[in-house]
Amino acid sequence: MTVTETPKRERAASGTASSSSSFRALATAMFKGFVRDKATLFFTLPFPLMFLVIFGLIFGDQGASRIEVGVVGDGPVIAALERSEAVELKPIENAATAEEQVRAGDIPAYVTQDGGNVTLRFAASDRTRASTVQGIVSGVVNQANIAATGQAPRFTLDAGQVEDESLQPIQYLAPGILSWAVSIAAVFGSALTVVNWRKKQVLRRLRLAPVRPVTVLGSRVVVSLGVALLQFVVFVAVALLPAFGLRLSGQWWLAIPLLLLGTLAFFSIGMLVGAFCKTEEAASGAANLITLPMAFLSGAFFPIDAIPAWLQTVSNIFPMRHLNDGMLDVMVRGQGAEALALPVLVLVGFTVVVGLLAAKVFRWED
Repeated sequence: MTVTETPKRERAASGTASSSSSFRALATAMFKGFVRDKATLFFTLPFPLMFLVIFGLIFGDQGASRIEVGVVGDGPVIAALERSEAVELKPIENAATAEEQVRAGDIPAYVTQDGGNVTLRFAASDRTRASTVQGIVSGVVNQANIAATGQAPRFTLDAGQVEDESLQPIQYLAPGILSWAVSIAAVFGSALTVVNWRKKQVLRRLRLAPVRPVTVLGSRVVVSLGVALLQFVVFVAVALLPAFGLRLSGQWWLAIPLLLLGTLAFFSIGMLVGAFCKTEEAASGAANLITLPMAFLSGAFFPIDAIPAWLQTVSNIFPMRHLNDGMLDVMVRGQGAEALALPVLVLVGFTVVVGLLAAKVFRWED
């Protein structure tokens, strides 16, 4: 070894140590800034957690709920409806009064029977309950017709759910709202940080300092991943409470690496927003414009099947859609790592493409 090689190695070791020290210092400073910013802390944890609690309490007893239906008169069909566990009958004096209550929204529908004629009137403004009532009444009428013939039914139906009978709505709510919470933290955190640092000339000073850009970026990524892990722990802990009844199934822990990949995808969106916006207000508005529609179109608040087919196709370009699907597969449906192949591929590809685009348009100063 020559004499000149020793200083080179010492400088390399010194540079590595300096880079590591800078990384820790930046990551620590960013995390402290996150904790001390009460508004950011609120919108990262309590705000989305509030949605989980509200939806969990609202839909917690969904399985035991019954639709109230008005009835006028009596007869075999109405007697059969009384035995149904899906509806709760409300006797009403006459059809005019019943129709007035339906129009007012007090009840979704009413049924009246006059001999062999059964009349069902419903409010089209409440399509979900109206469709449910139509299905129930139609089934009861068909059964009554078969019974009137005196012949045994030719076909029988054995219906049952494939999941555990104890499955609660929180199983489907928790992954979706958690995905939305992670997107808020990652997109807003990265976008507002970039805009704020550029506005205050922090990025300019970092560029002139002996700190590599990858160190600055890496420290912010680590903070975002740490916040996502914190959100996962808090959300799952709350959802596991007896009041909500979350049950983790199968290889549920696979949701953690998937959540981290989703965080990187959302982080890249935030970097792209921060590259274009010049003020915190503009960045906040752009982030909301992206995360909120993405949440509604990705199944975070209600099942994706409830939206039109063409919007379901459009939602496939959103990382939140694939994050939701993947977490549902491993946390609710009890599937394994093979179910994550497509979500992982999409999330990684999305992060690379949007990340490269953000790097291309990134500006250190206005």
